[in-house]
Amino acid sequence: MRILVLGGTRFLGRHFVEAALAGGHTLTLFHRGRTNAELFPDVERVLGDRDGGLAALAGRTWDAVVDPSGFFPRIVGASASALQGSAGHYLFVSTISVYAEPLAAGLDETAPVAKLADPAIETITGETYGGLKALCEKAVLDVFGARALIVRPGLIVGPNDTTDRFPYWPRRLARGGEVLAPGDPSAPTQFVDVRDLAAWMLEVLERRGSGTFHATGPAAPLTMGQCLERVSAAVGGSARLTWVSEAFLREQGVQPWLEMPLWLHEQDQNMDRVNIAAATAQGLRFRPLEDTARDTLAWERALAPDTRPASPSLKPEREAELLAAWHARG
Repeated sequence: MRILVLGGTRFLGRHFVEAALAGGHTLTLFHRGRTNAELFPDVERVLGDRDGGLAALAGRTWDAVVDPSGFFPRIVGASASALQGSAGHYLFVSTISVYAEPLAAGLDETAPVAKLADPAIETITGETYGGLKALCEKAVLDVFGARALIVRPGLIVGPNDTTDRFPYWPRRLARGGEVLAPGDPSAPTQFVDVRDLAAWMLEVLERRGSGTFHATGPAAPLTMGQCLERVSAAVGGSARLTWVSEAFLREQGVQPWLEMPLWLHEQDQNMDRVNIAAATAQGLRFRPLEDTARDTLAWERALAPDTRPASPSLKPEREAELLAAWHARG
């Protein structure tokens, strides 16, 4: 296939490009050249900004366009319109965060999506992110219709993840000692290895697939307790998990998800209980959690010093303070 990737040098886009090249496909990368510009020197690239600079793609045709970098409906709609006659399929990477609250346990892709009071807003916050992505989906569907493939991942993890939303755990558990574990060990968690997601996206494109799919895992339900125990065993640490209640963490002002990766407040945990049957029926498969943990830690350890972006996750001193306060309560 001839595939146009809007972006292609950051995390998911990067892994998709690697998978597509390994599969023998011909790629064109359209981006600004600002992130990991040294990657894929033998791949055709067109430099430009998709916000007003799409004329650089005129007169070309591709079998598919892959869009992992769209956040604002105005810009995504412009991309879809500009490429309507140039691409056979349009794959848009959305998010499980598109849904209106409250979320039901086991929700599928037909659940109602969030709506924004101001659809023209172009500021991403916790309140606008899902609604903006829902409008981006609509913009693609309005143009490509049955030729659109909408992928709604949950948390994406694995090598090259600079958000620290998963690398925190292999790193911390490998260090060993007493580890603050957040909330209830029986709480659910869901995520997908970026390499599994990229490979599946490519497979569906190769079949000219369309529709809307949740793309997260694993195949069987996983609890936070099981997750942390398995990651700890995989990275060979001597960690001792101390489970600290949600009430205490709230009292101490500990932020879920970013400061304490994978952890969600109890009322938000249906985000980690979504139905993935549609995607697994289309071939989404999952490597062992242990492989993801080891590979993520190996990637992080291989980074040059001071090249990792600042992390919002829990700092060692803060963790020690919280554990001391927890134990002081008896």
